[in-house]
Amino acid sequence: MSTRRKLAAHSPWVELTPSRADWDATDPDLLRTMLVQTLWIRVFEEYVLQLATEGLVHGPAHSSIGQEGGAVGSIAGLRSTDFVNGSHRGHHQFLAKAFGHVMPPAAGGLPELSEDVRTVLYRTLAEICGLADGFCRGRGGSMHLQWREAGAMGTNAIVGGGVPQALGFAFNQRNSGTDGVTVTYFGDGAVNIGSVLESFNLASAWKLPVCFFIENNLYAVSTPVEKATGEPRLSARGLGFNIPSWRVDGMDPLAVHLAMNEALEHLRSGKGPVIVEAEVYRYFHQNGAYPGSAFGYRTKDEEKAWRERDPLELLKRHAIRQRVVTEAEFEAKQREISDCLRSIGDDLFEPLPGGKPGQRRVRAGKWPDPGFVDVGIRGDLSELRGSRYEEESTFGGELAERRFIDVVSDVMARRMEEDPSIVVLGEDVDGLKGGTNGATRQPLEKFPERVLGTPISENAFAGMAGGMALDGRFRPVVEFMYADFMWVAADQIFNQIAKARHMFGGESSVPLVLRSKLSAGTGYGSQHSMDPAGVLTTAPGLRVIAPSNPFDYVGLMNTALACDDPVVVLEHVDLYAATGTGPLTDLDYRIPVGKAALRRQGDDLTIISYLSMVGHCLEALDQVPELGADLIDLRWLDRASLDWDTIEASVKKTNRVLIVEQGAVGTSYGGWLADEIQRRLFDWLDGPIERVTGAVASPSISKVLERAAIARTEEVVTALRTRAQS
Repeated sequence: MSTRRKLAAHSPWVELTPSRADWDATDPDLLRTMLVQTLWIRVFEEYVLQLATEGLVHGPAHSSIGQEGGAVGSIAGLRSTDFVNGSHRGHHQFLAKAFGHVMPPAAGGLPELSEDVRTVLYRTLAEICGLADGFCRGRGGSMHLQWREAGAMGTNAIVGGGVPQALGFAFNQRNSGTDGVTVTYFGDGAVNIGSVLESFNLASAWKLPVCFFIENNLYAVSTPVEKATGEPRLSARGLGFNIPSWRVDGMDPLAVHLAMNEALEHLRSGKGPVIVEAEVYRYFHQNGAYPGSAFGYRTKDEEKAWRERDPLELLKRHAIRQRVVTEAEFEAKQREISDCLRSIGDDLFEPLPGGKPGQRRVRAGKWPDPGFVDVGIRGDLSELRGSRYEEESTFGGELAERRFIDVVSDVMARRMEEDPSIVVLGEDVDGLKGGTNGATRQPLEKFPERVLGTPISENAFAGMAGGMALDGRFRPVVEFMYADFMWVAADQIFNQIAKARHMFGGESSVPLVLRSKLSAGTGYGSQHSMDPAGVLTTAPGLRVIAPSNPFDYVGLMNTALACDDPVVVLEHVDLYAATGTGPLTDLDYRIPVGKAALRRQGDDLTIISYLSMVGHCLEALDQVPELGADLIDLRWLDRASLDWDTIEASVKKTNRVLIVEQGAVGTSYGGWLADEIQRRLFDWLDGPIERVTGAVASPSISKVLERAAIARTEEVVTALRTRAQS
């Protein structure tokens, strides 16, 4: 007969409820601070809803009214050097962190609404309204608030999207020798998102000082938490990841503060992550000034019961009972913040000419200049000034036949030797004597502490790298084992990393390199064989490079690792074992952003290609000697970095274009490129732009079907002979 042994979780899970004695023992200055900050946030949020009702907030206004206690209670113990990030409903957390940064320590009286506090209110309100004086210069609005100086690293409109980045902030804090911590705020809906659960696991495995703060407001828009999960006590998730967890009444700011103090002691002592679940209640609907009962998913009785537990009223009662504030002083503070916000409103808005009484509009001078629309999508590359640029023809160092994969390994090790901020992370990069292909062999031998093998969790480690880059103290190099795996982490790559600089006002550098291999032709099938260039280059914030030989790989990778923009480095597995000319000892040169290479010259045709297809084009040209062609190796593929000077000069000479790529036609990079060439150079073309691509289908595992799905030398030869005969 089988035996049964009851198991227990390794980490504690507790519910903390303060007593009256805890309230009586609370530092009066802490009580005053929490009361006044909660009041400021409440009145601010009420004013935002008023503006939204007037049509002065373009887009959503996700009110945090009712949830202020969770923010104020949890942030009261943080320092400016501690970080927070949050979700689309994050005004209260942002303001609490900003107030904590600008307010001097309380000293026996109620906190003053200083000019610094007024500035925080002004800039936050301007941002929510999309105005130029906002923290993100109007680009973030209600859902994307960032003030790095205060440790407010950015709120996020993608549910759960900011959680992996918090791991990166925490990694940087710990590995910079500080006891700083990061608190990432998200709601009950995000708890069931894969990236959040991946982040729990990675943070636990690496003992990162991050607090996962769950604001359980019981509804994901209108879906009750009980319908979304079998365990509505959401902090129970921590038990499965060996994360200590606290559950508190989030309508009680002191309960949150006491739980957070215990959590902070755990975090600052290097014991790893924590979870704090605060059960709160948003008084209004997901967006706007109507309660949930107006939409039928909550009852008025439920809303009334929760309002009777209002965190502001609770703080006020205890503060008055303990004689740290009087009713008159509280009312005076309420008038003061209301008057301040009206004054800010007068700065930002003006009466609508010809409108109804009280109708307002934004003052014209407060809007961002429309010419600012594309500024800051990526950096200006000023960090590359003074670079030593080389081409093979100008290189004075020793050259030899090198295996492609060896220079991949060597140049990364060289840069890690020169730059201690570089950290390599990805699946299996710390094993197999250099990862699955040997790309990390030298880095692993020389700097094993900075080559970090991750769990299989692309969302978590890609997002973590994004957070590391946004903070800036470390420069992450992420390896995705196959390019197809990028789509597992598509939110982090496209919504987070690629958009962060622009979204937060154009000044947030994101120095991150993402390496991945293309493996069409190796028999790995449809989910391991795509060419992602055509999709990646639709994201304007990414730079994309595609080296075709060892010499170029060194120069392009050096440039990528010096660039303050996120750079995707595509590598074709066909090149790894191949040899070509490369440097033996000098691994310090760069290749300029936006500079293509002319691999062959001729007057009949312009051929444009990249990666391994450059070699196939050279082979094809050797087989069709009757046709002379310029062969342009693009090297840089993204729209901002494309070498139009080289392309235009060639097309104006040959008047014919053939774009050659290996992958499927549906995700083709050449489709966009052909369209752009004909728009720019239509008058110089003597015929339609021709293309060589793979088939419609993704490559199959069957050797015959895989070959039929991709382009190689033979397809280029066919295209060249057709052109030569026409």
